Amino acid sequence: MKDADADRRDPAPVVRGTVAVAMDEGDQALLDAWRAGDAAAGDRLFNRHFSAVDRFFRHKVGAADIQDLTQRTFMICVERPHGFEGRSSFRTWLLGVANNVLREHYRAAVRERREDIDELSVVDLGAGPSTLVGAKEEQRLLLAALRSVPLECQVILELYFWERLSGPQIAEVLGVGENTARTRLRRARLRVGEALERLASSRALLTSTLADLESWARSVRPAAV
Repeated sequence: MKDADADRRDPAPVVRGTVAVAMDEGDQALLDAWRAGDAAAGDRLFNRHFSAVDRFFRHKVGAADIQDLTQRTFMICVERPHGFEGRSSFRTWLLGVANNVLREHYRAAVRERREDIDELSVVDLGAGPSTLVGAKEEQRLLLAALRSVPLECQVILELYFWERLSGPQIAEVLGVGENTARTRLRRARLRVGEALERLASSRALLTSTLADLESWARSVRPAAV
């Protein structure tokens, strides 16, 4: 299992013919055009990054809220014209916006209960069931474990396993320092390990899941829609 310090990068360039084209090439230009009223530019930017944002909310909120929170995330890009300053990739910054949207969604939900969302899981927060059709036992176990740990732990683990973000990129999404992000990642891995032990129906299932945790985690990554 790789440590959090393993070298991770944003997705590699896509090679078209003999020219390598970076995945985020033109994001700033599209964003500027969208902010200036070019709806077509907004559509292209939305289509380019929709899957990552949709995936961020999937398994964290109820099905009825995914579309609304995804749209809200993209609208913030337009409503706050100086939010993206180009110091990170647009994708990393956008996932940070999505994280803030998610946290605000749940803060509103628990406001009267006066509870700390950082101590609650999405199950505690009432996200509803999430299932994988035709999933193996290890996949069902891992998904249940992810959804039973505190919200921030789930966010960090999914960014690490599903989006392949590095320590500095996770820090950017969370809005914290790199050392803090790495500490939280280590804590999140411990918490999900404890959840797996608690939820596993047998020692054999637990051993099988832990033996190749990273591969099982990638296998429950929501498919692009």
